[in-house]
Amino acid sequence: MLRGWAKWPKERLLAARIGDLGLHIDKSPPLKACIRRLNRELKAREFVFRPHFWLSNEWYTPDTIPGIAIPFFLAHPRLRKLEAEFMLEVEGGTQEWCMRVMRHEAGHALLNAYALNHRRDWQQIFGPSSRKYPETYLPKPHSKSFVIHLENWYAQAHPHEDWAETFAVWLRPGSDWRKRYKDWPALKKLEYVDRLMKEIRDKPPMLRNRRTLEDASRLKMTLREFYKEKQGRYGADSPVLLDRDLRRLFSDAPEHQNNEKASQYLRRLRREIIEIVGRWTSEYHYRINEVLKDMTTRCNELNLRVARDDHAMKEEIIACLTALVMSKLHSGGFHITL
Repeated sequence: MLRGWAKWPKERLLAARIGDLGLHIDKSPPLKACIRRLNRELKAREFVFRPHFWLSNEWYTPDTIPGIAIPFFLAHPRLRKLEAEFMLEVEGGTQEWCMRVMRHEAGHALLNAYALNHRRDWQQIFGPSSRKYPETYLPKPHSKSFVIHLENWYAQAHPHEDWAETFAVWLRPGSDWRKRYKDWPALKKLEYVDRLMKEIRDKPPMLRNRRTLEDASRLKMTLREFYKEKQGRYGADSPVLLDRDLRRLFSDAPEHQNNEKASQYLRRLRREIIEIVGRWTSEYHYRINEVLKDMTTRCNELNLRVARDDHAMKEEIIACLTALVMSKLHSGGFHITL
């Protein structure tokens, strides 16, 4: 096990293998606090079931395992910082965000523990469990047949995700789901969850193994390899911006040649633009940043300049990027990443 790595410079740290970092949930007070909070929520609902947890490369609950994998980078502040640097956000990086994901994954773990997807009534409500997981899915943002819990309308990706999202909404303390989803078709799913959980909550799970998969302590990839693969996976789904769009935003006219360069302007406002577009589209910050990087490079090549005042310029860029991402949503769909 490596020692003192938290103080290493970035390049040296990136060369370290994940399995050599000696990471453990018990050494992370924030993760322990979230797990305790989830267990309190399950106890309040009178469940005998408790999922087990381990560190891995991402959030997930494998089939046949009644437990939850947590991304290794959440186990240490230095790794959270590295994740934010490479991906521009940390999935589950705040307690509330972490709890949203944990409730979702707890739904998957409970599904496995009690083999709920084998029940005929479950299949009638959520659909066939055997449906193949798609590489991408095309959500309907205004649909009222699904609850809204995680971003990107994740309940619409697959029957298992529909179940996990519905369970998470039901489990969250104070969610007032009957009022929130009144007159929504999704209410029938929540009412089914409510009935089913009362039926099974005091029964021992059918599946009790404590197996793990891709445990962080056994991951041989370096941090550099991890982020190369992750950035490639997230960046592959970025929308495309054309030169004509850039010329609508900026100008190459002679009368504007003394104005601020468009590339400089984009770099200056990058974080603010990413935050706003991400909030309105629910798109991953890394993907938005990839578009901005392409925009910046191409604006420099075309020698484009700012042609409007700052307020109008910012509004135009945000509107353009939001339209691009939403167009991607309605044409190519979202890649499954959770």
